[in-house]
Amino acid sequence: MRIFALTLVTMVAFAANSVLNRVAIVDGGMDAVVFGALRLSAGAVMLAALVAWQGKGFALGGRVRAVGVTSLLAYIFGFSLAYQALDAGVGALILFGVVQVTMFVAALMRGEDVPAQRMLGAGIAVAGLAWLLWPSEALTLPIGAVVLMAAAGVGWGIYSLAGQGAKDATQSSAMNFILAAPVGLAAMFLLPIWGVLSVTGVALAIVSGAVTSGLGYALWYAIIPSLGASRAAVAQLTVPVIAMGGGMVFLAEDLTLRFVICSVLVLGGVALSIRKG
Repeated sequence: MRIFALTLVTMVAFAANSVLNRVAIVDGGMDAVVFGALRLSAGAVMLAALVAWQGKGFALGGRVRAVGVTSLLAYIFGFSLAYQALDAGVGALILFGVVQVTMFVAALMRGEDVPAQRMLGAGIAVAGLAWLLWPSEALTLPIGAVVLMAAAGVGWGIYSLAGQGAKDATQSSAMNFILAAPVGLAAMFLLPIWGVLSVTGVALAIVSGAVTSGLGYALWYAIIPSLGASRAAVAQLTVPVIAMGGGMVFLAEDLTLRFVICSVLVLGGVALSIRKG
């Protein structure tokens, strides 16, 4: 129950990132790269302060750290740029559908035991995702944004996998953010125009970086070794449904029958995958 509760808190944090990002960029008109850079910087400050308060050191971490930093950057900026054109719920569904595939492939390559029931549940969840993305007159998704979100999904999947081997979740997350933040800031300062820099947008970037990203990702790194790659992949498919609810409440996004049915398929697949046989 403890792992379940912590996983649920983490999934809510992940969903909140979709809503915060979407509000700042679409409603607030904030530049996506600036939002991503500020998000990284806020996460780095929060986690660095936490590590210092705990009296821990700051270790570079070698090749694994390089993988963590690179995948974090791919996720943060792919995510922000994609949300210029995607709704919160749809974006989250694309993101975590790709995450699931990435982590399942890694689990199989590592020889992790993946029961048939878990595979069936994952298949049902992916079918829901595929149906959502199937072109129709009622739903047309911008290809560029879908590709960016898919790249973010691969980045997040790799980032999550890197966390399985972390000896200290907080320290590892802190170093990922601390090393990625200067790259993000450099990208921000290279922009010819920053767009709107509202107080609200900056505040949302700080909350997203310090709380739902920094602390949320540290918690994720702490619990993912107990979940395993395949179970962690399936659990994250609950995020789009939570994000959809947030989008409806905070962004007045439309709730379509198609999205509801797809979400039911995703949640049903997740429930089947994590249920003990």
